Amino acid sequence: MEAIRKQATRLREQVAKQQQAVLKQFGAGGYGGSDGLATDEQQFQQHQKLEKLYISTRAGKHFQRDIVRGVEGYIVTGAKQVEIGTKLSEDGKKYGSESTCTSGSTLSKAAISFGQARAQMEKERGILLKALGSQVAEPLRAMIMGSPLEDARHLAQRYDRVRQEAEAQAIEVSKRQSRVREAPGNTEIIMKLEAAEAKLQDLKLSTATLGKEAAVSMAAVEAQQQRLTLQRLIAMVEAERTYHQRVLQILDQLESEMISERRRIEAPPSATSDNIMSPLPSYEESNGVYASHHTSNGSMDMMSYFLGEVVHPYQAESDVELDLSIGDYVVVRKVTNNGWAEGECRGKAGWFPFGYVERRERILASKMAEVF
Repeated sequence: MEAIRKQATRLREQVAKQQQAVLKQFGAGGYGGSDGLATDEQQFQQHQKLEKLYISTRAGKHFQRDIVRGVEGYIVTGAKQVEIGTKLSEDGKKYGSESTCTSGSTLSKAAISFGQARAQMEKERGILLKALGSQVAEPLRAMIMGSPLEDARHLAQRYDRVRQEAEAQAIEVSKRQSRVREAPGNTEIIMKLEAAEAKLQDLKLSTATLGKEAAVSMAAVEAQQQRLTLQRLIAMVEAERTYHQRVLQILDQLESEMISERRRIEAPPSATSDNIMSPLPSYEESNGVYASHHTSNGSMDMMSYFLGEVVHPYQAESDVELDLSIGDYVVVRKVTNNGWAEGECRGKAGWFPFGYVERRERILASKMAEVF
């Protein structure tokens, strides 16, 4: 029993010595989930640098993949929006071309303008989607799947395997050294130790060489990865900025056309399409037999027109329109079919929306004096 105990103690001491020898020759570390080793301080630093490069390029690859997935999802959604917008454009142009309304063509013209503008916007959206695919998604996908990154990663993984092999060989050398010490005159054991040490030396050289090559390759990939990803992000922002600028121009033009058309139909008959108003005709010319006249004693003939009180304020938009304030009184001389009226208020003649005044059958003479 005592002999067995001594043998166990001797084995524990040998294992401890082997572990210490390995730790002296190699530095502790990990790469790719394995416990790596470094023969000296310089190689240990190189190993840590390579490990950081591996983590950096892996994170960059994942970010590139996220961008590609996001852009592809945006393209799919955008294509559906183009389809819906194109259908809306066709519906607008169809309604405008049929001209089924009997009271005017204003809405038909607006519908055609809307349909044409919508078609232009969807065309711009299509250009944006195409640019995102060709300038962003495809270059990033090519780099993710490209050979430089894969080659660098394979080189780093090969370096990791050689380091693990060197670690195992170092342990084997330590064991054979112990055997030589136990049997110093055994030629076969000595030859096996020398062969193991030679193999370990070759593995150390291979580890150093592969470590340098892998570090250079991974550093180049990281720089290219950072540069290309930034360029593609800038390209995406520029494409979206150009798209929104062009759409804004289309919408501004469409809004201007539609508002101009609305003002044209709402403006008084004497107003021109470019908002340059022609002078008002005389009341005798415009009203004929309804023109005002005076009696022989200077009183006014109220039978041809009536008096209205302003119930809603109105701000004139041209020289031939009247400014109205609540409580003003207006002599209404003429009412048109489009809801506008012609009259006089505070000594000025012009046009105004008829719905902004209410008719008053009786009024004090003092109020009549205010009108004129």
